[in-house]
Amino acid sequence: MKKISLLVLQTLILFSVSAQSVAINDAAAKKILDAVSVKFKTYKTLKATFTYKVENAAAKVLSAKTGTIYMKGVKYRVSILGQEIFCDGINVWTFDKVANEVSVTKFDAESNTLTPQKLFTNFYDAEFIYKLNGEKKQGTKTIQEIEMTPIDKSKPFHKVYIYIDKLTKTLNGTKVLEKTGSRYIYSITTLTANPVIAESYFIFDVKKFPGVEVIDLR
Repeated sequence: MKKISLLVLQTLILFSVSAQSVAINDAAAKKILDAVSVKFKTYKTLKATFTYKVENAAAKVLSAKTGTIYMKGVKYRVSILGQEIFCDGINVWTFDKVANEVSVTKFDAESNTLTPQKLFTNFYDAEFIYKLNGEKKQGTKTIQEIEMTPIDKSKPFHKVYIYIDKLTKTLNGTKVLEKTGSRYIYSITTLTANPVIAESYFIFDVKKFPGVEVIDLR
C-alpha cells in the first residue's frame, strides 16, 4: 500500500520544483494556468473528490479508485482506498490502513516537493515546458488541455497533461505518462470551496487507531 501512496502523491504532491525561465512557454497556456492559480488563492479551504486510474501503454485500465482531499493553508489530508495522508504543516503522517501502520516525517515547506496547494497554484513555472493543445467538450463542460514536458529528462515521467474547466477556471484532472508506459489519470469529480474544516482533521491522532504501529522518520 505504500507504493500506491507514492503514486497518488506523484500527481498530487511529488513533482519536484526549481526556478526556471518561462520565456519558452506558451503564453496562452500560461494565461489559463495563472487564472486557475488566482482563483485557488481566493479559497480559505478546499475539498475535492477525485477518481484515480492506472493504465498500461495500451490504455487498458489496471486499477481504479476514488479519493478525497482537504486543504487549508499548507495543511492537507488525502484519503484513498486503504490509505490516508495527513499534514498539519509540521508533520506528515502516511497511514496504511491494511497494515495498521503509520510513517511520520517532517513537513518542509521550503523543500522541492510539490504539496497539493502548489498543484493548484504556480508549480508550472518551475521545470516544465508547457503549451495549450486546444479544447474539447466533456458533457456540458469545455475542457482546455495543457501539455507539460519536464526539462529534467531524468524524471520517471515524460509528459503531464493538465485539464482545466474553461468556465470555472478550476482544475478538472491530470494525466501522467511514465517512461515505462504506465499512465496515471486523476479526474476531479467535485470541488467544494471554503468548507468548514477543524484543525484537528489534519493531525493523525494515535489514540483513534488502536494498535497502530508508528514508524517515526523525523
